[in-house]
Amino acid sequence: MNANRTVTNIIPTVLLAGSIFVAGCSGGPLTPREKGAGVGALGGAAVGGLIGSAVGHPAAGAAIGGGLGLGAGALVGDQLQGQENENYRQDNQIRSNQAEIDRQRYELERLRRQRGEY
Repeated sequence: MNANRTVTNIIPTVLLAGSIFVAGCSGGPLTPREKGAGVGALGGAAVGGLIGSAVGHPAAGAAIGGGLGLGAGALVGDQLQGQENENYRQDNQIRSNQAEIDRQRYELERLRRQRGEY
């Protein structure tokens, strides 16, 4: 019975280590969605493990908490990524507008010089 408890206490630690290992081997920078999902899953597993430990089922609590945290974290990360994409699009539009303004100023100066206004 004591060995069974030791195994169930190790499961959340193994899940946490596995999650960190998988995230570390992803091969590129994490998107906000992936970061949110990872933080949510780890936080949910930790809280779920604590709650599950209080009622005698830490592994089940960690698994349930990890799943719920993953979903919530992914939703938050998705919102952050959407905002980041919108900011990028707006920055590109601002740069494009500024380039057009600069082009028109140059053209206006050229026309004034051509007419002898300067």
